[in-house]
Amino acid sequence: MDGFPFLIGQHPLIQKIQVLIKKVSSTDATVLVMGESGTGKELVARAIHALSTRGDRPFIPVNCGAIPAELLESEIFGHERGAFTGAIGARAGMFQLANGGTIFLDEVGEMSPPLQVKLLRVLQDREIRPVGADRTMKVDVRVIAATNKDLQHEVDRNAFREDLFYRLQVIPIIMPPLRERRSDIPLLVEHFLEKHNRKKPERTVQITEEAMVHLWEYDWPGNVRELENLLERMVILSEDAAIRVETLPSNIRSFISEKRIPKPSLTASGLDLNSAVEEFENRLIEEALRRTKGNKQAAARLLGLKRTTLVAKLRRRKAVPGTVQPSQNYLL
Repeated sequence: MDGFPFLIGQHPLIQKIQVLIKKVSSTDATVLVMGESGTGKELVARAIHALSTRGDRPFIPVNCGAIPAELLESEIFGHERGAFTGAIGARAGMFQLANGGTIFLDEVGEMSPPLQVKLLRVLQDREIRPVGADRTMKVDVRVIAATNKDLQHEVDRNAFREDLFYRLQVIPIIMPPLRERRSDIPLLVEHFLEKHNRKKPERTVQITEEAMVHLWEYDWPGNVRELENLLERMVILSEDAAIRVETLPSNIRSFISEKRIPKPSLTASGLDLNSAVEEFENRLIEEALRRTKGNKQAAARLLGLKRTTLVAKLRRRKAVPGTVQPSQNYLL
């Protein structure tokens, strides 16, 4: 992870991105970073900037979705005095402030069509025209854009300019959601716990193995950002030195329960009751063995069975193709 202090991970998908960042950072090529919210798109942009020859120059982030459309042009390109009501003086835009460095256009898919045209001109000519100005000015700025939208789909429905799309994605980088790189979750948990424990040196909070398994299995719709926010909250609010399953938020605990023991439903086409009952039984056995770390005696006790009955069920499952087998290596 040398050179990537903010991009943590050893999953092959992340390693490929790290290699790509190193290659791209030595150029001035425009980069489009795509991925769900919270996957680390801005961290990728900052890593590219930090490793480039522009690393000691400004890095200017602009959230295109957070600025009203009527103000975004002025924010990006600047304006002249009297350009509009309230413009009592000239003001430099983000491109001027980023001159010699990098501008990061986050949520670029939120740009209005007129502004998309003007951004395309900047990418083609490396010139900007402040609002109200009668001439253009040259800028030396590397552009990195990001979006959580499917821009190809936006192009297909005429919501985003096709020519701008291809100009932006000279180098496309796709950030995987956290659920597709679960092996990085322990690394991220360790990193965030260390980070937030430093803010409370009087008491260090750790996480139990069972709680870690829950974090591993949760699907993280908010991705890495959601994971960090959860751990920061747990460190602040924890009443003892351990994060346990029972102290995890209810949405995570209920998600894991439903994931491990899905509820069958009767559809219009009907239901195979025997298969549904067998699947439900298998999931309960799997859960009991998971909780007891494979101890059949303890698992049988949780299930209200004799040990011999549980062993017989396990043998029968092994003899039937396609049934769920107890996983002793559920972290692999």
